[in-house]
Amino acid sequence: MKKTFRKPYRIKKKKSIFRSRPFWLVILTLILAGAIFYSLFFLETFQVKKIVITGEKRVSNEELKSLVENKLENEILFLKTKSIFLVNTKTLREEILDKFPQAAEIEIKRGFPDALHLLLVERLELAIWCQEEKCFLLDNEGVIFEESPPKEELAKMIDKKNKPPLELGKEVIKKDYLEEILEAQRRLINELKIEVEEILVFSDEFRAKTLEGWEIYFSPQEDLDWQLTKLNLVLEKEIPPERRKDLEHIELRFGNFAPYKYKQPELVNTENKD
Repeated sequence: MKKTFRKPYRIKKKKSIFRSRPFWLVILTLILAGAIFYSLFFLETFQVKKIVITGEKRVSNEELKSLVENKLENEILFLKTKSIFLVNTKTLREEILDKFPQAAEIEIKRGFPDALHLLLVERLELAIWCQEEKCFLLDNEGVIFEESPPKEELAKMIDKKNKPPLELGKEVIKKDYLEEILEAQRRLINELKIEVEEILVFSDEFRAKTLEGWEIYFSPQEDLDWQLTKLNLVLEKEIPPERRKDLEHIELRFGNFAPYKYKQPELVNTENKD
């Protein structure tokens, strides 16, 4: 018989994990990621230190800067940071516009490594909008943005369409309606030489009150040119200049006519006195 020989069984030694290349690649990747994470969010270089604001006139620089500073701090893993990378410019913009109704728009840019640049575009005063005892500055978008007394150089509009109280930063009149009213006032002054004291604004009509005390009724739904043409014709052909002061109103809202009404004369007591 032939004898068979078996190779001796050898136990392979397990390779140490510390000598494994993939293990060290993972470790190096984690270290690198941790270093990048720390650098981006906690390194002093990228902490916001400067807030640069331009374009502010009505808005308080100090108040705006204070608001921004209070919104910079974030918390990651129970650690506080003001990293420039974590600034939510969209949310910050919305909060600024909500807090400061004088601001029409604001652009926020990161100025690396540690600055925020805020470019403010403020609302421009176009008219004065009054309701009851309060008056506000009104911009070209029909938004009130600041309480103000009446100004001689600005058209004065009396609100007869909104319920009080009014809220700053909110629209009180549609832009196209506002433009129609201002165009009517401009043409009354420049073309018809009629001075306007104030304009009463209703939902479906507006009334120009003249310095002589009588009113002109307009409809924003009707053609402005035709309404002014009717006004000019009735003033030229039917109402003498000396009688204008006795007018109560001229109606321009309907059809091809411009009916007018004189004020009622005051009743005089003619009874004999003892």
